[in-house]
Parts: sequence; C-alpha cells; structure tokens
Amino acid sequence: MVVDQSFLKVRKFFISIFFFLISIHVSFAENLNFEKIADLNDPWGSTFINNNELLITEKSGKIKLIDLNSKKISEVNHDLNYLEHNQGGLLDILFKDTFVYISYSENRGDGKTSTSIAKAKFNDKNLNFKNIFQANPPINSGYHFGSRLAIKDNFLFASAGERGEGMIAQDPKKHPGSIIRINIDGSIPKDNPKFEGKSDWLPEIYQIGIRNPQGLTLSPFDGKIYLSNHGARGGDWFGEAKKGENYGWKILGWGGTNYSGIPIGPKWKPGFTKAIYYWVPSIATSAITIYRGKEFSEWNGHALITSLKDQSLRKLIFSDLSNIKEDIIFKNKIGRIRDIQVHPVNGKIYFLAGNSLWLMEKTY
Repeated sequence: MVVDQSFLKVRKFFISIFFFLISIHVSFAENLNFEKIADLNDPWGSTFINNNELLITEKSGKIKLIDLNSKKISEVNHDLNYLEHNQGGLLDILFKDTFVYISYSENRGDGKTSTSIAKAKFNDKNLNFKNIFQANPPINSGYHFGSRLAIKDNFLFASAGERGEGMIAQDPKKHPGSIIRINIDGSIPKDNPKFEGKSDWLPEIYQIGIRNPQGLTLSPFDGKIYLSNHGARGGDWFGEAKKGENYGWKILGWGGTNYSGIPIGPKWKPGFTKAIYYWVPSIATSAITIYRGKEFSEWNGHALITSLKDQSLRKLIFSDLSNIKEDIIFKNKIGRIRDIQVHPVNGKIYFLAGNSLWLMEKTY
C-alpha cells in the first residue's frame, strides 16, 4: 500500500499540536499545590475574621474557628434555632466590621423551616444571634434553601431558594426564589423595588425568579453583585443581581429539563434577566468569587466558580460579554467544593470541599 507522505506529515503535525496543548493544561494543573488544613463535618460557609483565622459553619449545626497557622480548631457556641434536614442546617457565614451574619434553615415548628438570617457581635467563645430576616412563608421542605450572603456598603444581599416549590419564585408576595436586599441592621432600604414601582412586591425582595442560588459575591472591581444558580437537569448559570428584574424560574428552564425528562421552558426569552453564562448539562454550581489577590494575579477580575457535581474549579473571563472564556482549573482533586475564600493579604485560595478545609497555592 502506498502511503501519502504529505498526509503523514500533516497528521504528525496535528498530533504534536494536540499533545502540546495537553502538556500545557497538565503543566498548569501540576503548578498548583493542595494542602488539607483541617477535617470537618459537612462544612458549608466560611469567612475570614482576620488574616489568620477562618470562621466556618457545619451544616449539621456547629460553628468552628480555625487558626490557619497552628491549625487549631475551636468550637464557638451559638443560640440559633436551626433544623438540619436534607439540604438545610447552618449555611453561609459572613464577618464584617466586628459583626457576624449567618444564614440558616430556621425551625418554624411542625416541620416547617425558612431561610433566615441572623446577626451577632463577634465573640470567639459564644455568639448571641438576633434574627434580622425570615423568608416567608415557612415551608415543609428540606430542599433549595440557597443561601449565600454578601455586603455592599450598608446593604446585605442574600439568596433565598424556592424550596422546591417551582412557581413560587414568580410570586413577589413570597420570599422563596428571590434575591433579598436589606440594610445591615435588618431594616428595609427605601429604594428597594417595592418603593419604585413594584408595589405588590415584598419590601425585602430585590429580584425574583431564581431556583437554588448557592453562590453570591460582591465584585471588588465593578461593585456589582454576582450570583450562581442550580438549574434542574441542566441550566446552571452565572449572572448579575439586577434590581426589580426576574430570572424567570419556572417559566424558563435555562436549558434544563425536569428530573422526569419533561421540558420546563425556553432557555431565555425577552422580558426576563439573561444570565451571563450557562452550563448545560449541569455542573452543580456552588460558591463563587471575583478574584482579587497576589498569588494568582493573572486572574484578577475573573470569576471563580466552584462545582459540586464534577468537583471542579472554573474560571470565567467575562469582561467582554460577547466573548466569554471558560477555563477548568482543576477537577476531581479535593472532592465536592462547597465554598471558596481568597486570603485578604496573600491571595491564596481556601476551599471547603468534602469534609475538609483545603488550601490551594502555586508551586515554585
């Protein structure tokens, strides 16, 4: 058989390019060092108290303080009336200006719970919380609580899942399935949508039509609030919180289908907020952050998206919305990733993944 030598040369060229590209990806992955800092029990949320300490929630009900230098773990007592049930328990936690804010599934009696937010003066031995928000109505469901917290100026933003109730997310007279915006003391901002043309909306609601948003963050670059959301079978997304708007659940399916396989609705249509980026099939998006730091300075301004399903960290370059670029930084290294925090000084990255706290840094 006569072999076309030009064909072999072209084939060899493309094979070499293929392996070169693979080597770049592997080389990048190998330049990351992962260190397990602490073993935990179903950790959910984390926040820096100072440059050396992380305050962490365990969904099962405990709050832990971890010294990153000594790796000592201390338990902080609290008085929250929580109910751990399926996806519910202690959820996100946020430290700001000597106060601790926490979201949790509050026990409202008779098996009913709500995504609630409480506030306490920080104390490393005991936290005496006071509720500043309750999502109403309370619902007998262990699903889709959300819930992340972010502070911008004197406003506290929170995501409240729709508790598996679907079209409740289209009812602005009910909190589930919305982005909440209150003042940090729990009072209502005077420029929330209710007071600017949305008279039928509850006063705490900032945006509606959201399914199960487990990522929420303030960008230190453009001052915007960004969030991530679980779709059903497909339709995870990353987008911006926009005042008085509607992301469309459960009119829109965002590219996903019901678990039964029945279609939900279109990916998007005019009149609804359009997400910045979609994942179909789902990756089970969880916590997000807009990176700012020294350790990975080339990532400054990029969105970091963590995943439960494929245990990955993804980076989105979204400065040009017509040309968004996604990079998978790693997969299947540390388990299902629940939360992400960037060290405020050195820019190294900490993850809650599996039942552990992990550190990611560069190798040199």
